[in-house]
Amino acid sequence: MNSATPDPPQSGKAGNAKHVMTAEERAEYERLRRHAAVRHRRARRAGSSVLLLLALLLAPLAVVAAWVHDTVSATDRYVATVAPLASAPSVQNVVINRLTDRVVDNVDVQAVTDSLVRTLQDAGAPPRVVDGAASLEEPLRNAVRTVVDRTVTGVITSDVFQQVWEGASRRSHAAEVNMLTGDREGALGAVNGTVQLDVGEVVDQVRERLVDAGFDKAAAIPDSDRTITLFETEQLGKAQDAMRLLDVLGTWLPVLTVVVAALAVWTAPAHRVMLMITATGVGVMMVGLLVALAVVRRVYLDSVPPAVLPGDAAAAIYDTFIRFLRDSTLTLLVVSVITALVAYLYGPGRLARGVRTAADRGTTATGRALEKTGVRTGAMGRRLVGHRRWITGVVMGAAALTLVLWNHPTVGAVALVVGVALVVLTVLAILAAAAGPAGPAADQAEQRAVP
Repeated sequence: MNSATPDPPQSGKAGNAKHVMTAEERAEYERLRRHAAVRHRRARRAGSSVLLLLALLLAPLAVVAAWVHDTVSATDRYVATVAPLASAPSVQNVVINRLTDRVVDNVDVQAVTDSLVRTLQDAGAPPRVVDGAASLEEPLRNAVRTVVDRTVTGVITSDVFQQVWEGASRRSHAAEVNMLTGDREGALGAVNGTVQLDVGEVVDQVRERLVDAGFDKAAAIPDSDRTITLFETEQLGKAQDAMRLLDVLGTWLPVLTVVVAALAVWTAPAHRVMLMITATGVGVMMVGLLVALAVVRRVYLDSVPPAVLPGDAAAAIYDTFIRFLRDSTLTLLVVSVITALVAYLYGPGRLARGVRTAADRGTTATGRALEKTGVRTGAMGRRLVGHRRWITGVVMGAAALTLVLWNHPTVGAVALVVGVALVVLTVLAILAAAAGPAGPAADQAEQRAVP
C-alpha cells in the first residue's frame, strides 16, 4: 500500500509561508468572531447610548451655566454685556421720562403762581391781571417741563451718561449676580420680585445741571428716589435659585459634558457613526435652546406691564442681556453641524466618496500642473503621502484646540478656523501630489539640482 508523504519544502521561505484561508474557513472565522464579541458589542452600544443621552441632556445646561459664570465673574465680560443699554434709545427714553417727571413733581409751580397772585393783589392790580396770573400755572408747568426735559435729555444722550454707566458697571461687575441672588449692590438689584436699576449717579448729574440753570428747587430731589423698576415677575425667586445652581456648576459642567460626549464616542463600536450622531444631537439641543430663549422672551415681554416699562425698552433689555448666550448657542450649533458633516464625509456613503474623489482629483491635478512647471516636492511630498492620515488628524486637532483656547469664539471665529484648516489641508495635498517620481535616482537628481 502506498503511503502519501508530504512533499518536501522547496525552500526555507516556502516552509514558513502563511496559510491562506479558504472562503469557507473565512466565513467560519467571521461567524465565530461575531459570536464571541456579540455580548461585548451589545454592552458597548448600551453604554455609549446612556452616555450619549446624558451628554445631550447636559449640553444646554452647560451652555447656560458657562454663560452665567462668565458674565458674573469677568469684569470686562460684564461691562460688555450691560454697556449697550446706555446707548439704547428705548432705555434712554425711559430714563429721561422718569427723571423729568420726578424733577417736575419736585418743582411747586402752584406755589409760584399763588405767590404771584398775592403780590399782584397786594399791589392793587386790576382783577383781570390777577386772574391772568392765576391761569399761568399750566403754561408755567409746561415751560418748566420743557426746560427740564431738554436738560435731562442732554445728560442722558451725552457721553457723561455712558461713562457713568460703564464706570458704575465696572466698579460693581457683580451687579448681575446680585440681580439673580437678590443682593443690593451695584447698578442692578432684585427686591421683592422686581429688578431695579440704580440711577443715583445720573440723578446727581441732572440735579447739579438744573441747579446751575437756575432751578433751585431741583436741589430738593430726594436721594431716596434713585431707582427705576425694569420689570417684575413672580417667577424671579425660582429663576434666582436656578441661576445660583448654574453658577456653581458653571466651572465644571461644560468640561463634564465634553468628557461624557467623548466617552460616548469612544465606547461605541462604530466611532465615526457615534460622532456623527452625537454632533447631530448636540445641534438639535442647541436649536431647542434657541427656541426656548425665544419663548422666554415672549413670556417676559407679555409679563411686563406697559406702565412699568414700555415694550421696546423691555425687549432691548432682554436682548442685550442674553445676546452672548444666544451667540454661544449659535456657535456651538455651527460647530456641531461642521463636526457631523466631517464625520459623514469620512464615511462610505456615495456622496462622501464623490466629494473625496472630487477633492483628490482637484488637488492631484493642481499638484501635477505644479510639477510640470518644474516645482517638485520630492521626498517631502512622498512623506506627506505616506503620513496623510496623521497629518490630517494633526491639522484637525489643531483647529479644534484653537477653538477650545479661543476666548468666547463666535460663528465668525469658527468659520475662520475651519477655513484656515481647509486651506492648510488643500496646500498639503497639492504638495503631496507634486512629489514627482519616486526612487533613489530621483532623490539624487533633486539633491544635485539644489544649489
